[in-house]
Amino acid sequence: MSAPERIPPRSVTTAELLAKGELKVRGRIREASNAVLFCSVTYEGREASCVYKPVAGERPLWDFPDGNLAQREVAAYEVSEATGWGLVPTTVLRDGPHGEGMCQLWIETAAESELLALVDAEEPEPGWKAIGFAEVGEGKTALLVHADDERLRRLAVLDAVINNADRKGGHLLPADEGRLYGIDHGVTFNAENKLRTLLWGWAGEQLTPEAVEVLQALREALRDGGGLAAKLAELITAVELDATRARVDALLAGGKHPEPSGEWPAIPWPPV
Repeated sequence: MSAPERIPPRSVTTAELLAKGELKVRGRIREASNAVLFCSVTYEGREASCVYKPVAGERPLWDFPDGNLAQREVAAYEVSEATGWGLVPTTVLRDGPHGEGMCQLWIETAAESELLALVDAEEPEPGWKAIGFAEVGEGKTALLVHADDERLRRLAVLDAVINNADRKGGHLLPADEGRLYGIDHGVTFNAENKLRTLLWGWAGEQLTPEAVEVLQALREALRDGGGLAAKLAELITAVELDATRARVDALLAGGKHPEPSGEWPAIPWPPV
C-alpha cells in the first residue's frame, strides 16, 4: 500500500498575513501627526513587522471630509498594484487593537545613493532634476534637486493619478534589490487638484512609453465594471472615483507629466 500523498503547506500571502494575522502593538512612531503604531503580525506560522494606523487616531482634515485616511492609503495601494510597478507596500483595511485601520507591511530601508539633495548651483548636474530653490538660512538659498531615477519617475506618475497632496522626501523608502517604495498616502484622491510633491523634475516632459501603456491599462481597469473600479468604490466616494478617471484621461490626452497649477502650494512643507 503506497503512502498517502503529502500535501505541501499552503503559502500565506502578505495580504493574508496583514488582514488575518494577530496584531501586537510594539511601539508608537512619535513624529507622525496621526496615530502610527509599529506592530508585529502573526498568522499560520508566518510573522512580519507592520504599521497600523487606526481610524480613531486620525485628526480631521477640512479638505478631506469624506471617508478616512486609512481607506485612502488602501486605495493608493490598489492603484499601485494595478500599475504593476509595486510602488506601495502591501496595505489592507482591517480591525485591530484600536478599531478599524490600515495595516501596511513594514519596509526595512537599505543604504543607497541620495535621492534628494541641496546644491549651491543654478542648474542641476547630469543625473539630477531641479525641484526649486529653498531657503537654507542667513538669507541664502540652494537648489533642491532629486535624482533622475526611473523609479521616482514612476512614482511621479502614480502621484499624479492618485492626486497625492503630500509627497515628501521622508515618504521615499529605498529597499533591498533596488526597490523603492512610497508611503503615507492618507491625503490622496481629492476631487480637486491638490498635487503637492517633491517630484516635479519631469514637469511638462513627455510621458515615457511605459507610463502611457500603464495609464491605458488603468483607464480600462477604472471603467464601470472594471476590477480596480470595484475596489476603489469601496474606499473612496463616487465623485473621487470619477475624478481619478478624469486625471488618467487628462494624462493620456496631454501625454506629459503635469505641471504645478499655481492654485495650490506645489511643494510640501517641510519637504522632508
